[in-house]
Amino acid sequence: MNSSLVGNQSGRPFCLLAISYLETINFCLLEVVIIVFLMVLIISGNIIVIFVFHCAPLLNHHTTSYFIQTMAYADLLVGVSCLVPSLSLLHYPIVLSESLVCQIFGYVVSVLKSVSMASLACISIDRYIAITKPLTYNTLVTPWRLRICILTIWLYSCLVFLPSFHWGKPGYHGDVFQWCASSWDTDPYFTLFIVVMLYAPAAFIVCFTYFNIFRICQQHTKEINERRVRFSSQDGEAGEAQPCPDKRYAMVLFRITSVFYILWLPYIIYFLLESSNVYSNRVASFLTTWLAISNSFCNCVIYSLSNSVFQKGLKRLSGAICASCARQRVAKDSSTSRSKRSSNGCHV
Repeated sequence: MNSSLVGNQSGRPFCLLAISYLETINFCLLEVVIIVFLMVLIISGNIIVIFVFHCAPLLNHHTTSYFIQTMAYADLLVGVSCLVPSLSLLHYPIVLSESLVCQIFGYVVSVLKSVSMASLACISIDRYIAITKPLTYNTLVTPWRLRICILTIWLYSCLVFLPSFHWGKPGYHGDVFQWCASSWDTDPYFTLFIVVMLYAPAAFIVCFTYFNIFRICQQHTKEINERRVRFSSQDGEAGEAQPCPDKRYAMVLFRITSVFYILWLPYIIYFLLESSNVYSNRVASFLTTWLAISNSFCNCVIYSLSNSVFQKGLKRLSGAICASCARQRVAKDSSTSRSKRSSNGCHV
């Protein structure tokens, strides 16, 4: 990505977005604003999700909550890791060498997003099993097997991107570092390896499972409505169309999955084009990367707006916080009034 270099020959800081540099300050203003803004949103949003899951026991009745919480923890770590490039852009002194920090940061963020992608694929498989084999679902999907699956996701994600330290750049997460942009090149074979081992299988699983889920839901809805119309006609009452019970929850997960791939599609396309030496642009590199990372916050928004049980848990959490603050305020006011009365008694 040599074209993404903004030289430091004149003493200016290295900025991927050249328009963000101002003469009055010695750092990349626009990059810092974007990264810090996303970091705050991602960390705060996922902390809320994690707390709500702990405060709402009903959410844990779904086995998919294991994978949703795994995604929340992975997205939270993505937000924390964004502190590294923000400090670099602010020219905060880093003990380790820039090349090592760049490689570690790119590897860590790639692993975390791989965990999210694999978790979404596992969620779709879980819902597919729940709909196709409802009678044997509880025996097939057990908490012990879910924990093994989550552990496998983490180990697999770590192993898939491990060759990046010697094979090539796994993505563009570290391009805020000058060494990443100028010296760490992508390798077309490593790109093909990532596509074959991660992107393609995850996308195929998601498309296959959700296509069949909605097809089965349509069949169930049709059968339920036919039975309702038949029985209601015998009783002389008009029947109302009833949706598939699993379709609403599947729609929530489908929205999360769809937004994930919509936000990651520009990044994946640019990743393929740049690694094959077809197209390279520093602005496209930065924007596609951080657009993909913004998905770590979008998961919180979609789930909180789409899931009624999650909304109840969020209200319960906010109510508990407000009640705690109110109790502290009342206790503080009462202690203040007692101290005033005692002081007035001393003066008398």
